[in-house]
Amino acid sequence: MPARPPAIFLLGPTASGKTAVSLALAANLPVEIVSVDSALVYRGMDVGTAKPDAATLAQVPHHLVDIVEPTEAYSAGRFREDALRVASAIAARGRVPLFAGGTMLYERALMRGLAALPAADPEVRAGLDERARREGWPALHAELARVDPESAARLDPNDAQRIQRALEVHHLAGRPLSAILRGEDRAPPPFEALTVVLEPSDRAALHGRIAARFRAMLAAGLVAEVEALRRRHALHAGLPSMRAVGYRQVWETLEGAAPAATLEARGVAATRQLAKRQLTWLRAMAGVERLDCLRPDLGERVEALARDFLGRAGLSPRRGT
Repeated sequence: MPARPPAIFLLGPTASGKTAVSLALAANLPVEIVSVDSALVYRGMDVGTAKPDAATLAQVPHHLVDIVEPTEAYSAGRFREDALRVASAIAARGRVPLFAGGTMLYERALMRGLAALPAADPEVRAGLDERARREGWPALHAELARVDPESAARLDPNDAQRIQRALEVHHLAGRPLSAILRGEDRAPPPFEALTVVLEPSDRAALHGRIAARFRAMLAAGLVAEVEALRRRHALHAGLPSMRAVGYRQVWETLEGAAPAATLEARGVAATRQLAKRQLTWLRAMAGVERLDCLRPDLGERVEALARDFLGRAGLSPRRGT
C-alpha cells in the first residue's frame, strides 16, 4: 500500500446503523472512532443527535464529540484541521482512525481539501434572510436553480442554510458554487483509505427506522433538551446548532411558529429529507465499498473488510491496547 497513513471511513445516511457498527469495530480492532457529524460536536445536544450515552463514551472514547458550545459555529475547514491533528495522534499510538458519520461535506473537506470560497458577508446574508422572510426559501431555491442548477438539485427547497450560502457565493464570486468546488485544484488525499458506504436496499425500511428513532427522541426528552439549551445559552434560530434537523423543528414549536401537534411529522419529514441528501452525495462517490445497511450480517461484513484492509496496511487486525 502507498506510504500515506491508513484510515477507515464508515459513511451512511442517518439511521443506517453507523454507530452500532463503529462501536463493534472499536471493540474488536485497533481503531479509534472519529466523529464525522456536524451536530455531535455540540455540547449538550445529546438526545436530538443520537449521541452515544456517557457510559458508552467512557468505554469507547469518540474524538470530535462535545468540543464546542451550541452558540459557536463549526466549519468544514475547522473539522479538517481537527481531524488531521487527531488522526496524527491516533497513528502515533499505533492505531488507525475510524471516521464514522454522515456529514459528507466534512469527509470531502478532509480527503479533497477545501475550495477557495469567499468568506461570509453579513450584509449579503442579511439581505437574503430578508428576502426569505418576504418570499420564502423555496423562492430563493428557484433563483438558485437558475444561477446554479447543480447546487440546487442537491438541496431541499427549504434548506435555508445551504441555499443562503450558495446564493451568497454566487453573489460574491460571480460564479456558481458548484463550478468553484468542481474546478478547484486539490492536494492528494492525506490517507490511504478504506471507505465503506452503508445504503438501504429498501428506502421504506430506512424511513421506518427514521420515524421510530425520532419518536424515541421525543420520548427521551428532546423538547426538554432544547428548552434547557435556550435557558443556558443565548441561542437564536440562525445558529448552525439550532438549524440541525430535529432541533430546528423543536425551535419552531417553542417559538409558536408551528403547532406542537405536528412536531413529530415535521421532524420525521426533515430527517427523511436529510437522508435523501446524504444518499445523493454517497451515490456520487467512487472507489468505495457499498453495503446494504439492512443486511443482518452488516457488522461482520464491515469487520471483514476492515481486517483485510489493516492486514494489507501491515497492521495487526487485533484490537491491541
